Amino acid sequence: MGETIVLAYSGGLDTSVATKWLQEARGYEVVCLMVDLGRLPDVDSARERGLKAGALAVDVVDAKEDFLRFFVYPALGAGAVYEGSYPLATALGRPLIAKLLVDKAREVGATAVAHGCTGKGNDQVRFDVSIRALGPDLKVVGTARENLMNRDEAIAYAERHGIPIKQTVASPYSTDENLWGRSVEAGMLEDPWMEPPEEVYAWTKPVRATPEEPAYVTIRFDHGAPVALDGEELRAVELVERLNALAGEHGVGRIDMVEDRLVGIKSREIYESPAAVTLLEAHRSLEALTLTKLQLRFKERVAQEYADLIYNGLWFTAHHQDLAAYVQSTQRHVTGEVRMRLHRGTATAVGRQSERSLYSHALATYSEGDQFDQSAALGFIKLHGLPVEVQARRQLMLDAKDDDPLRLGTVGED
Repeated sequence: MGETIVLAYSGGLDTSVATKWLQEARGYEVVCLMVDLGRLPDVDSARERGLKAGALAVDVVDAKEDFLRFFVYPALGAGAVYEGSYPLATALGRPLIAKLLVDKAREVGATAVAHGCTGKGNDQVRFDVSIRALGPDLKVVGTARENLMNRDEAIAYAERHGIPIKQTVASPYSTDENLWGRSVEAGMLEDPWMEPPEEVYAWTKPVRATPEEPAYVTIRFDHGAPVALDGEELRAVELVERLNALAGEHGVGRIDMVEDRLVGIKSREIYESPAAVTLLEAHRSLEALTLTKLQLRFKERVAQEYADLIYNGLWFTAHHQDLAAYVQSTQRHVTGEVRMRLHRGTATAVGRQSERSLYSHALATYSEGDQFDQSAALGFIKLHGLPVEVQARRQLMLDAKDDDPLRLGTVGED
C-alpha cells in the first residue's frame, strides 16, 4: 500500500475528481474528510461519490458550533467585512477545515493532506498556509492546480470514471456554503456586466417576491456575541439558522461584487449572507451605543486589518492573536439589545438599548429635564477654536490674495 493522504472533501466536482486523481496520478491511499460547517450537501450522496472514486473512507465531522463560536463570532466582534461587502464566510471556514485536516492526518498516520482549490483562487493560500503552520511536516497537494483540468475536463474525467456529479456543462456554477454565507462563481457570472440570473440564488428571495410588511426581530448580544432572538436564548447554530431563514425571506443578504483576490486578479463573486448582514448591522449599531468615539474610529482601522488577515489566510499567526486580544477587549461592554427591521432586501437597526450604554437622555434631550450645561459651550468653543484663530491672524490672512475667500471682507461683498 502507498502512503495515506487526507483530502478536504466537499462531495462536489473538484474534490470528487481529486479523490480518483490522487490514486491514479500520485499513488496515494485516500481518506476523505467532510467538515460540516452548516448547509452541507447530501452527505449520503457525497459519501457514495467518494467511495465510488476509490476512497478508503469518507469521514464527516460536525464542526458547526465551533465554527460559529471560535471563528465567526470573533470576526463579527471585529466587524470584519472584506472590501466593504463580503462577510468572509468561506474565508472563515478554511482555517478550521485546515486544523481538522491536520488532526485527521495525525489520527490515520497520513503523510500528506490535499485540497481541491484552483491555482488562481484564494482558498489554496488559506489551506496551504494554515496547514503548514499547524503541521509543517505534512506535504500539501493542491489537486486542481496540479492536474490542470479546466471545468469541462473535470466533468469529462468524472463521467469517464463513473463518478456522479451535480455540475453540468450547461450549469457550471461553483458554489460553497456554510452557516455564515454562500458563494457562487463561474459560468456567466465571470462577465461583470451581466446581471446574475435568479437561478444562482438559493437562500434569499428577490425583492419583488418578499412580503409587503416588514419583519422585526430583537437580537441580544453579550460581550459582542449574539445570544438571543426576541428574548429566547439560543445556541449559536440555531440562532444563525433562524436569522438566515427570516432575513432571507425578506431578501436580505444578496451581495454582487468585484473583489481583489489575494493572487492579484479581480473576480466577480455572488454572495448570500442573510444572517451575517443582519448581525453585522445590529452589532455595529450596538457598538455605536456602547463604545466611545475614539474606540469606534480606531476599531474601524482594526476591522479592515482583521478582514484582510482572514481573507489572506493568516488566521494562525501572532498578528491575529494580537488583533484578537484588542477586539476582545473592545467587546467587554458590548452587551444589550438591537431591534432590526427586515424589509425589501434591507436590514435596518431601528432601536437599541444597553445597560452599558454611553447615551444619556438627560444630556441629549432638548426637552424638560435637560442637564446639559449650555453655558459651558462658550468657553469650550473658544479653546477649541483658539489654534484656528491664532493661525488665521498670524499666517492665513497675511498670505491671502485680494480675491481669496479667506481674506476678511471678501465673502458676500458686492
